[in-house]
Amino acid sequence: MTVSCSGADTSDRERVSVRWRIRLPGAFEYGRRVLSLAWNTNRALLMTLMTLVVITGILPIGSAYVSYLMVDAVVRAATLHRHSGAAVLTDVFTCVALMGLLVAVTTLAERGTSFTQTLLRAQLGQRINVMIMEKALTLELLQFEDSEFYDKLSRARREASIRPLGLIVRTFGLLQSLISLVAFGGMLLRASPLAVGFLVIAGLPAFFAEAKFSGESYRNLRSRAPESRMLIYLESLLSREETAKEIKSFQLGRLLLDRYRKIFALLYREDRNLALRHESGGFLVGLLGTVALYAGYIWIADETVMGRMTIGQMTMYLLLLRQGQSAVAAALKAISGLYEDNLYLSNLFEYLEQPVRRSHGTLKKGSAPRDGVRFEDVEFTYPGAATPTLTGITLHVQAGQSLALVGQNGSGKTTLIKLLTGLYRPTKGRILLDGVDLQEWDESVLRQRVGVIFQEFERYEMLVGENIGVGDVLAFEDEARWRRAASQGLAEEFIERLPSGYQTRLGKSFQQGHELSGGQWQRIALARVFMRHGADILVLDEPTSALDAGTEAELFDRFRELMHGRIAIVISHRFSTVRRSDQILVLEGGRVIERGAHDTLMKMQGHYARLFTLQANGYR
Repeated sequence: MTVSCSGADTSDRERVSVRWRIRLPGAFEYGRRVLSLAWNTNRALLMTLMTLVVITGILPIGSAYVSYLMVDAVVRAATLHRHSGAAVLTDVFTCVALMGLLVAVTTLAERGTSFTQTLLRAQLGQRINVMIMEKALTLELLQFEDSEFYDKLSRARREASIRPLGLIVRTFGLLQSLISLVAFGGMLLRASPLAVGFLVIAGLPAFFAEAKFSGESYRNLRSRAPESRMLIYLESLLSREETAKEIKSFQLGRLLLDRYRKIFALLYREDRNLALRHESGGFLVGLLGTVALYAGYIWIADETVMGRMTIGQMTMYLLLLRQGQSAVAAALKAISGLYEDNLYLSNLFEYLEQPVRRSHGTLKKGSAPRDGVRFEDVEFTYPGAATPTLTGITLHVQAGQSLALVGQNGSGKTTLIKLLTGLYRPTKGRILLDGVDLQEWDESVLRQRVGVIFQEFERYEMLVGENIGVGDVLAFEDEARWRRAASQGLAEEFIERLPSGYQTRLGKSFQQGHELSGGQWQRIALARVFMRHGADILVLDEPTSALDAGTEAELFDRFRELMHGRIAIVISHRFSTVRRSDQILVLEGGRVIERGAHDTLMKMQGHYARLFTLQANGYR
């Protein structure tokens, strides 16, 4: 049963679903999967951990038995010291030596367990983080833009490094406790079945308390993923260099900090109330266990006074009862912990099992080369939206032609680009490249044919050359290609002035990082487009917004020289850029309201002509 959470206020139906799911026999269904994952990660470490757990589970019974022998030997030595003291003292020293050996082995096993867990935690955590990232590579852009998906992702990442190993440790802890319990129970049964009864009653209350609060804690944390993400976001806003200048200029610091405090106070109250119920309930049931334990002590003392047990046996049974009670509590707590870990691991596997739409395209070549790009009555609606973002889009751009998209913010220009690059799929209609639907193209071939710079491009905190190299992963480390692309993107001049040229690290997160201006970053992003030698479709979304007018003019002169039969699609609010295009589409409300070359549109005296005239007047 799958449960999703899309908001802070979890619906009653979801809460019922979570409660119902955790009552199912499959509440521990993820244990087998995690153990299998650990086995495939490092089976030697897993087997070593299991062996150490078995040893640690057996050793306590040996310690209790040696204690019994030692106490009785001491009692005999005190009673018979005039006759055979030397021989009896030898028995005492032998028991002390055995006890010391058992303590040493126990300490060694515990240290070995801790060491093995540390290594397994690192390897298993890395394995699962890789699985999370590999899954992310298969998802569509729309899934990343979905708040419900982000809740799943944040829950999966939050628990990925601790819960899987926690489940394994608890599983082996349960095994260790069960081994000890079998041994303790067998020894106590020799005294009386009543002693075993005291042992069980002393540990049962802890289980019921832990099981109840584990489920409640899980439901509480799951329902508030949006608030937790908001806390992280506010922390990021208040502590990043990129946002510091605006927060200081607008005096937003106190407002954001107050919002952070309010959200934290809300979450804290929930945590406090849960912790109060947990600890008070645990205290009460703990008292019941303590009463049962000391009732067992009274029974053992009575048996000793009545002469039915020796002092050594009394010592042993007291130890067995005490350690047995701890083992029962540990076993039941491990079961409760396993139950809790399974609940949290459901987040991880929910994410890993997120359905993805597979691309079945295999074509590497179109049926009509140089036919270019065609949109045929394309419509696109965002999931959950009532109205389409784009509707009735029909256009044709042949090889060697350029297209400009003009329109107000929100008119659908960037959405159209995402459809062209395959990041979105049309809700209706189809998009053709060289006469073939984009869905039929091999995805990797399609990606190589399109070079794109989005308005919100990423500023990678890597080397300058690597920042350019990301434009073509097939030549990511090719310095000659870096230099050629930088020259074409007008970035070469300022790169040469950097401390280490193309080997300069960018950003402030790492030592000796160097920050660039907005215009310099934009030239780096433009250079990425020119990294793709095989790209015959170049898409530029506001490519010159941070450049001065002179650099913009020089760039587009260079750009036109480098077209060589390629398709160029440009989104820009600067009409000095737009007017150079062979074809201009004017979008409004997701529809094409005007189309044509610059001169044609100016003669129409429509929307485009009005906007162009307004902008031109601003330069007079």
